[in-house]
Amino acid sequence: MASPTLLRSADRPDKHAEIDRLRERISRLQGRPGEAARALDTHPALAGIVQLRAGGTYEVAPEYGGAGLALALLAGPSAVGGWGAVVGMSDFGAEAAASLGVRLDRTVLVPDPGELWLEAVAALVDVVTIVVVRPPGRVGEAHAGKLAARLRTREAALVSLGPWPRADVRLAVETPRWSGAGRGDGHLRARHVTVAVQRGTAPPRRTDLWFPDADLALRAVGSERVAEIRDVG
Repeated sequence: MASPTLLRSADRPDKHAEIDRLRERISRLQGRPGEAARALDTHPALAGIVQLRAGGTYEVAPEYGGAGLALALLAGPSAVGGWGAVVGMSDFGAEAAASLGVRLDRTVLVPDPGELWLEAVAALVDVVTIVVVRPPGRVGEAHAGKLAARLRTREAALVSLGPWPRADVRLAVETPRWSGAGRGDGHLRARHVTVAVQRGTAPPRRTDLWFPDADLALRAVGSERVAEIRDVG
């Protein structure tokens, strides 16, 4: 298994071409009215309920295995060759991440950035498509605002495992139930969860997933038959 990775100046351009390029850049940073940010690849099991977008911020509640859900968001861009980073997760599970589709050879891991975690995230946003971070404490509005502007400039996305000011989308794992224990003589085979996704003040949308399924993957309920002998809390 792979491990995560801990031009010459041209002639002066035509004046009108330079102005056009500046206009295009400003439009991209500000966003034209009605124009959505560029879509990023999203894990197939989550694509129906959340769409990752360049410049977006995504908050994942840590309860009930939220760390796995955060890594599933990382898996979308990673699986198609994009670079990703994980900051502040000293318990990062390489095998679990790989089972979700995360390419470890294209993942930068900063397990313990200490007080410089925000600087580490800002630097990584410049070079990767998506950053997953576990903030060590409360994130200030001003810091979040500056990082949001940087995300839009670099067309990257940020996933926070824990509260993040003014996150575009908030996700949470709810009502986990394990299957396969039988009368006590079996073994746990799969976990059924509900994932709630909320954008702004709109009511949350909920989707049932196997997470993990019998093959230790993330899969929408109904996409594969899972023998459910008995639910256990």
